[in-house]
Amino acid sequence: MSRWAVFVDFDGTITDRDTFDVLVPIFATKAVWDETERGLDDGTLTIRDALARQAAFVRGGHAEIAALLRREVRVDPSFAPFARACVAAGVALTIVSSGVESIIRDRLAEIGLADLPVVANAVVPNPAGWEMRFRDAAENGTDKTALVAAAVARGARTIFIGDGRSDYEAARAADIRFAKIGLPLERHLTERGIAFEPFATFADVEATLAARAIV
Repeated sequence: MSRWAVFVDFDGTITDRDTFDVLVPIFATKAVWDETERGLDDGTLTIRDALARQAAFVRGGHAEIAALLRREVRVDPSFAPFARACVAAGVALTIVSSGVESIIRDRLAEIGLADLPVVANAVVPNPAGWEMRFRDAAENGTDKTALVAAAVARGARTIFIGDGRSDYEAARAADIRFAKIGLPLERHLTERGIAFEPFATFADVEATLAARAIV
């Protein structure tokens, strides 16, 4: 077993934009988007609630939406070298996401990482609107914190890399945490005085972990 387990969020962390940040404004009104964001801010909606609402506005088959996202969403070009550095160092790397597994796997295949483990939600692309099929009962849809805790129970040291609300609890549970600069996870950790490493790209993450002789 690897001494280190690295967990990486996908939307907004590996990519420059969140999947539903792109899709909802295309298929719904700005008012709908703003209402969902207010619900998340004031706590009347969980992330799970928000994802289910957002997905319901999306129309189109998987191939059509995947093609749209390839045009609109950029994958950090330094992520693939980082992932390969983890493999070379014997460090276990897993994508953990509250997003859609099939979309994530498509993007990973494009950059030669089709075999990378992914833990995320499923979706049914119904013509009347997509239906989320959540992996876990957790408010995030995917229980990222439980995955970190399971790695700790196996005797691994843990690293969490993320950007947003769905990453808060899992980041706090990890031994080392990275937060993307200028995004909610960075603010969350800063406000609570929790130590973290800021990053802009995965080249930054790789350099920090290389300096610690982890990768």
